[in-house]
Amino acid sequence: MDLLLSALDILMRWDVALALLVGSIGGVLIGAIPGVGPAVAIAILLPATFSMDPIVGLTVLLGIYGSSMYGGSIPAILINTPGTAVNALTTYDGYPMTARGEPKRALSLAYSSSFFGGIFSVLCLILFAPVLAKVAPMFGSREIFLAALLGILLVIVAHRGQSLIAGALACFGIFLQTIGMEPVKYSQRYTFDQPFLQGGINLIVVVLGLFALSQAFVLLTSEDEKIRTTRLRGGGLFQGLRELARHPRVATVSASFGVLMGMIPGVGEFTAQFMSYTYAQRSSKRPQDFGRGSSEGLIAAETSNNAVPAAAMVPLLALGIPGEALTAMMLSVFYVHNVVPGPGLFQNDMDFVVALYLALLILNVLVLVFLLFATKSLIQVVKIPNRFLGVCILALSFVGVYSLRNSATDCVLAAVFGVVGYILKRLSLPSVPIILGMVLGGIMEVKLRAGMARVKSPLDMIDRPVAFILFLIIIAVLVMHIRRVWLDRRELKEAEWQFKRRSTSFGAMLLRRRSSFLMERGKLVRARRLEWFRRLTGLF
Repeated sequence: MDLLLSALDILMRWDVALALLVGSIGGVLIGAIPGVGPAVAIAILLPATFSMDPIVGLTVLLGIYGSSMYGGSIPAILINTPGTAVNALTTYDGYPMTARGEPKRALSLAYSSSFFGGIFSVLCLILFAPVLAKVAPMFGSREIFLAALLGILLVIVAHRGQSLIAGALACFGIFLQTIGMEPVKYSQRYTFDQPFLQGGINLIVVVLGLFALSQAFVLLTSEDEKIRTTRLRGGGLFQGLRELARHPRVATVSASFGVLMGMIPGVGEFTAQFMSYTYAQRSSKRPQDFGRGSSEGLIAAETSNNAVPAAAMVPLLALGIPGEALTAMMLSVFYVHNVVPGPGLFQNDMDFVVALYLALLILNVLVLVFLLFATKSLIQVVKIPNRFLGVCILALSFVGVYSLRNSATDCVLAAVFGVVGYILKRLSLPSVPIILGMVLGGIMEVKLRAGMARVKSPLDMIDRPVAFILFLIIIAVLVMHIRRVWLDRRELKEAEWQFKRRSTSFGAMLLRRRSSFLMERGKLVRARRLEWFRRLTGLF
C-alpha cells in the first residue's frame, strides 16, 4: 500500500497531469493521420523531452505510443487505410462493417477492445511487479549481455524472409555505435581524425533520420489523395462495451497474447495480432464471417495490439534492453537523466516503475473518454494532405536535430540517414535493426567487458543458472531458425520442381497435340491433292 501511495504522489503534479493529457490526445491525433505514426512523432519529440523530468518525458512518449493505436483504427475502419502499421489487421473486419452501414458499431467495438487490452496488460504487470523485482537482481553483467544478444537474434529472426538483410543492418547499427571514444579506455575508434566523429554518432540523429526524415521524403514524393469520409450512422459509440462483454474469452486470450508477445524483444504487435486472430477464428462458431465484418475478429486485432505497449516496458525497465525502436528511443530519456534501467531500478525506485504503469492506466481512461465524445470532429484529421504533413515533419525534424547540440553537422548526418531510411522504405527493408543494433550493441560491449573480468574459460560465461538458461534459449532460437530456413528452401525447391514438371508435362502435351494436328492436316492435304490429281487425269 505504501508503494502505491508513493507512486500516486509522483503522479500528483501539474506537469505530469499535463503530460498525460498531451500524450493521450496527441497520440490519438497522430495515429488518426495515415502516414505519420508514433515512431515519427516520438522521434520529433525526443529532443524536447530531454529538458523534462524523467516521469514527465516518459509519460508523454508512452502516451503517444499507447494511444496512437486507438487513433489508427479510425481511418482503418472508415476508409480502409490503417493509421499506423499495427492497425492493418483492423481493416479486415472493421471496413466491411462500415461498408454495410455500421461504422459507429465498428469504431465503438475497436475503442472498447483497445481499452480492455490496455487495462488488462497494465493490471497484469502491476501484479507481477513484485515478482520482477525479485528476478531482476539475478541478472549480472554476463546475463544482461546474453539477454541483449538474445534480443538482437530475436529481432533478426522475426524478419522472416529478410533475416539476412536484417542481420546485416543490425551489424551496421553495432558498427555505428562503435564510432567515437570507446567507453573504457577512451581510445578513438573509426574517427579518421575528424573532430565531429570523436563524440560518436548520436542515436537521436539516426532515429530522426531513419524514421522522421525518411517518412517526410515518402510523403513529399507521394501524391495527395482525395479521401471521402463516411458519415457515422447506426448505434451509439457506447454500445461497444456491451458487445465486448459478450465475448470475454476472445478478449481475455487476445490480451494475454499481447502481454506475452510484448515482453519478448523483437516480436511485438504483429505476432500477437495474428496469433489472437487465428485463435479467434478457429474457436468461433461462425469462422466464415472473419474478413467480412466479424466482431470477434475486430476484438482480437484491437485487444492484442493495445496490450503490447505496457508489456514492452518490461525488458526495458527490468534489464535495460529495448525490444523495439520505440522503447529504444525511450531508453535515451533514461540515460539523459542518469536513470539507469535494469535490476537496480526495481530495487531502488520501485515507486517510479509503478508510477509509469499507473500513468498508462490513466492514459487508457483519458483516451477512451476523449474518443467517445470527439470522434466526429476527429474524422476530419484524415483529410490533411500528404505533402503538407511532409513539410511539417521535415521542418520539425531539423529543428529537433539542431537543438540537440546546435550542430549543423548533425543536420547533415540526419539528412544522410533520412536518405538511407527512404531507400530502405522503397525497397521494403526494415530500418528497426539499425536502431536496436546501436542500442543493444552498446549494452553488449559494456556488459561483456565487465563480465570478462571474472571469466577464466569459455564455460565460465554460462556457469550461473540464469546465464545457462539464456544460452540454451539462444541455441534453441538459432536451431529453430536454421530448421525453418531449411524447410522453406526445401518447400521452394519442391514447388520449383512441381512447376517445372507441370511445365514439362504441359509442353509435352502441346507437342503431342501439335504433332497429331499436323499429321491429321497432312493426311487431309494429301487426300485433297490425290483427288485433284484424279480429276486432272479424268479430263484427259
